[in-house]
Amino acid sequence: MSRFLAVVFMVFAMALPASAQSVRVKDLVEVDGVRYNDLVGYGLVVGLNGTGDGLRNSPFTEEIMQNILERLGVNVTGEQFRPRNVAAVLVTSKLPPFARTGGQIDVTVSAIGDAKSLLGGTLIMTPLNAADGQIYAVAQGTVIAGGVEAGGDAARVVQGVPTAGVIPSGARVEREVPFDFSSLSNLRLALREPDFTTAARIEEVINRSLGRRAATMMDAGTVTVDLARAGAVSPARAIVSIENLAVEPQRRARVVVDQRSGTIVMGADVRISRVAVSQGGLTLRIDEAPLVIQPNPFAEGETVVVPRTGAAIEEQPGIGLAEVPTGTNLSEVIAGLNALGVSPRDMIDILKSIKAAGALHADFVVM
Repeated sequence: MSRFLAVVFMVFAMALPASAQSVRVKDLVEVDGVRYNDLVGYGLVVGLNGTGDGLRNSPFTEEIMQNILERLGVNVTGEQFRPRNVAAVLVTSKLPPFARTGGQIDVTVSAIGDAKSLLGGTLIMTPLNAADGQIYAVAQGTVIAGGVEAGGDAARVVQGVPTAGVIPSGARVEREVPFDFSSLSNLRLALREPDFTTAARIEEVINRSLGRRAATMMDAGTVTVDLARAGAVSPARAIVSIENLAVEPQRRARVVVDQRSGTIVMGADVRISRVAVSQGGLTLRIDEAPLVIQPNPFAEGETVVVPRTGAAIEEQPGIGLAEVPTGTNLSEVIAGLNALGVSPRDMIDILKSIKAAGALHADFVVM
């Protein structure tokens, strides 16, 4: 088994007082209606140094180039294009809430043909559409590619992703999202991680701050605020009054492992019931060493290949039968496994087995 470098991260909060775990309401909830909107467009990047699309392999690049030139008054009907300095791209962006006409937003440009690099290219004016099919922004500008490519006749090296890049403030907002925030009579606060205890605490702290029964917990993920009871002048003023209030959130115990890197991240609330653990490994090794036998000189006969196979099974040292007492937290188990020199991959396998046995009381997330 190949050895790999792994780092085990253990996140503990047991030693911190409860007050140190307070989080602002604005970091726990989203206000219903205050959201980003995704935009997408199809455009053309020009000015590439011979790293664009091969038009024979990407006919859509030729089509969009013809459309752009014809809109500029250049008649190219029946002409044959073979440039290597253009590339068809998809342009994506996010329209932030309350974006106004004339504002600027960042865009991401990604090649969809066989272009090798977008380094040094310029995006031609590209409309960006939302899910309703309307144009909300127009993008144009110089692409900042996310990688570099170099090579010669027999070798080529690529670092990063040169076929994707960004244009900071590369799009200008042309249409606003029709949403009258000031006309709301109720605010709906949606928890990013629904939890009944956290929602109840948000309701309690808002009512304590406003001095009225303005907030109501609807379910584990929603808290509503009645603006009339809150005595707020506007929804914006109400949000200013409550978004910086401190709340101690409650989250489900969770263990997250990344099998590729061997990373283990856990919370302080993870607990393990009484369980016994035994871990070891077997290595099967098979070697082929065929022997070639040839006839004597000037003798009749044929060359014969005699197979020779060596097979062996080796048992690697592992963990003997070990008992974990009730109430042990996962940090203590990880510390014990590290002290025994257990590899991160074996450690992840042990945690999977403990979870399958029903002794690990936490959500087990494998990435």
